[in-house]
Amino acid sequence: MIRRGLSLACIAWLALTASASEVSTGTLKDVVFSQYTDWSSSAELARRLVTPLNAWRLQQHAASQGMTIAEQPIDLARERFALYVPTQMPPDGYALLVFVPPWNEASVPAAWTSILERHGMILVTAANIGNDASLLDRRDPVSLLAASNVMARYRVNPQRVYVGGFSGGSRVALRLALGYPDVFHGVLLEAGSDVLGQTVPLPPRTLLERFQSSTRIVYFTGLQDTAHQDADKQSRASLRHWCIDDVDVRPMPWTGHDLAEPAALDRALTSLETHRAPDAAKLDACRARVAHDIDEALGQIGTAIANGQLDSAKEQLENADQRYGGLAAPRSVQLATQLQRAAPPTP
Repeated sequence: MIRRGLSLACIAWLALTASASEVSTGTLKDVVFSQYTDWSSSAELARRLVTPLNAWRLQQHAASQGMTIAEQPIDLARERFALYVPTQMPPDGYALLVFVPPWNEASVPAAWTSILERHGMILVTAANIGNDASLLDRRDPVSLLAASNVMARYRVNPQRVYVGGFSGGSRVALRLALGYPDVFHGVLLEAGSDVLGQTVPLPPRTLLERFQSSTRIVYFTGLQDTAHQDADKQSRASLRHWCIDDVDVRPMPWTGHDLAEPAALDRALTSLETHRAPDAAKLDACRARVAHDIDEALGQIGTAIANGQLDSAKEQLENADQRYGGLAAPRSVQLATQLQRAAPPTP
């Protein structure tokens, strides 16, 4: 009698199939998650999404007041999420879109579900993360927790994880994509965007380089929404300045400041999953230009401190922190420490 065993690959496939059959699909409301992630920790949020000087000042203030910053800013037991999970899982796993709305209700747009089904894409969104909610205390960490918990619960292809939003939520999505390019491989910006190095801080160099090389950015705004069309143009110009070229524009004709219709969403999602690798020589030259600019700016600040021009040095350092963010660290923080030591004592 010949005994035949199952291969490890077959066993793994059967386990994934069984797991997939046990989870819920369709539109799910009032979902509760329980798993935390380092992505949403206060330390990681500050490192990735806050300028180095502001993070340094926060640490100094907390230490001077004897305060302890909470490890996680969110209590998941109090949070509620909504999902749409396609009934058919693609062979390589689901795609995932974390959606940040401008409103507070956790709801999946009903008109989008057929498109999500077609793309094999889970959509997850959270309650109470509208435009009136705090970025670092709520909108950012809750969205990251949504991503990590869906990835833990469902078989998600990590190369097909995206973040997007509408209006003010789209601006949050851009922040998250820039700060977490190791999580999100594309960002869908519908009727909302910002200028990098002004309203959106740049992350540390390793993260920006990953964003430059592996993140797809799709702008997705109604042609009649002129204010946000203009904002998108400024945002795209800032992307080019910071060496980011994998960008597509999918405007919606005859549309104002409105949520996308299904056909427009279909085109945008198709574009979102069409990554274009950067031109290596062009990217290297652009990075070298940025590095030169940063070195020159920080060198001028150091000279001003050495010459006792403390007010000028402080102003220049604030500008450099806002413009270059994590790219200027740790030198920017070292210069801030020098300034602090050189300042005359407070009477």
